[in-house]
Parts: sequence; C-alpha cells; structure tokens
Amino acid sequence: MLKALLEELRPRQWTKNGVVLAGVVFSLQVNVPEQLLRALIAFVCFCLLSSAGYIFNDLRDLEPDRYHPRKRLRPLASGRLTGAVARVAMVLLVIAGLGGAFFLSPRFVAVAAAYFLISVFYSLVLKRIVLLDVMGIAVLFLLRATAGVEALSPRPELSPWLLVCTLFLALFLAVVKRRHERITLSEDARKHRTILVEYSPELLDQLVPVVTSSTILAYALYTLMPTGELHAPPERMFYTIPFVVYGIFRYLYLVYRKGKGGAPAEILLTDGPLLLNVALWGLIILLILYLE
Repeated sequence: MLKALLEELRPRQWTKNGVVLAGVVFSLQVNVPEQLLRALIAFVCFCLLSSAGYIFNDLRDLEPDRYHPRKRLRPLASGRLTGAVARVAMVLLVIAGLGGAFFLSPRFVAVAAAYFLISVFYSLVLKRIVLLDVMGIAVLFLLRATAGVEALSPRPELSPWLLVCTLFLALFLAVVKRRHERITLSEDARKHRTILVEYSPELLDQLVPVVTSSTILAYALYTLMPTGELHAPPERMFYTIPFVVYGIFRYLYLVYRKGKGGAPAEILLTDGPLLLNVALWGLIILLILYLE
C-alpha cells in the first residue's frame, strides 16, 4: 500500500515545480543561503500541494482513467490503492503544504492556497471546457513562478518576462499533451475525457505551431532585451537560445516520431539527449548570471 501511495503522489511530476526555483536563480540569490533555503522550502510545499491535487484529480476521474492505456495503471484506477487511504493522504498533504508555507510569507501562503484551489477547480470544471483546460494548466505554472518570488525575503520584483516565458512554455506542453491524448485514444477519447472530442487533430496541429513559435520568440526577445531596461538579462544570455530551440525541437520529435507526449515530466527524466540539453542550459545560465 505504501508503494502504491508513493506512486500516486507522482514524484516524477515534481519536476514541474522546478519553476518555483526560477525566482531565486534569476534574482541572483542562489549564493545567499537564507534565500536558497526559502526557495527550497517553497519547492517542497508545492510538491506536497501538487501531489494533493493529483490525488483529488484521480479520485474524480476513476472511471474515465480506466479507458486510458496508461492512466488505467495508476494506483487508484487499478484498485491497488483505496479511496479512503487516498483521501486521508490528500488532507495531510494539504495541511503540510500550507503549514510549511506559513514559515515563508503571507503572500506566499496566498499564492500556494490559490494554486491548490485552482487545481481543484481545474479538476472539477476547467478540464471539461475546451481551450480553457489548457489555459488552466498555464495558470498553474504562472502561480508556481510567482510563488518562487513571493517566497523570498526581501522580495525581488517579479519580472514580466518570467511570466511570459512560463506562460508560453506551459501552453506548449499542454497543447502537445492534448494532441497525444487525442491521437492515442482515438475512438475512446470521449470515454476518457469528453472534452477531447472537441480537439480535432487538425485543430491541434494548428495550435502546436502557434505555441511553439511563441515560446521560442518570447525567450529570444527576453535574452536580446537591451541591458539598460528593467529586468534585462546579461548580454551573453542570447548564447542560451540554441539550447531552448533544440529542447523544443527534440520534444516535438519525440511526440511526432516516437509517439510520446502524454507525460512531459517523464519524457524529461527518461530521454537522455533532452535531459542533457536541459542540464547544459541550466549550467550555462548559472555561469552567465553569476560569473558576470
């Protein structure tokens, strides 16, 4: 049961909460122990709250998940974990996540609480409304990025570029995931998630190029911003553009040629070239930011 419960927490999905750490990195405070500790506490809080949200979602979607080739193997859908145990775990995770948030700041508590409430609202309502479902995913990523700034003290100014780049990256991942689900499930799409039938393959193939180009363009504009403006990056930041372009191209290759895309976090952890690319991008970011 403990193994099934740990699996239900979806620890691989915690990589999404890495966005919380962007605040301390891009505010140049990774080398400040107190600020780094606050950022790590914020990361843990969001891991706990996101796992609680996953449990709530799986409790709501027990029957639809049984029609999905991968989701039917989840602990709740497969029956390896009981609903009673899952509900107790969800409550404890919320208490621990919000309890830890109180050690940081009231503003961080507000953002963390909003994140969990919107994730619940997403499971109840937004995931059943076409287009708003992918927008809801993007909002959750924006709250992660915002929380990473609110957790710091003194609080740095929130960069609009952090939000813009996060928004388009989240939309890119969400739209590609919808395409994977629509193509994979085919006739069973309605049984798994009713809203999927509203996403025709043709529509999704129109949306993918839009969010792809928007993501690359937003990041490129950020790196090329004149250094005299607010939130401007160091001059050498444009050297990181090829890594972002390759990462997105590699992801699209895995989706269109290898049939992946249903679990972005798992792709990141299992695809060697993509993982190496992200590691190199992060290393170069740190070198550029902190050596200058």
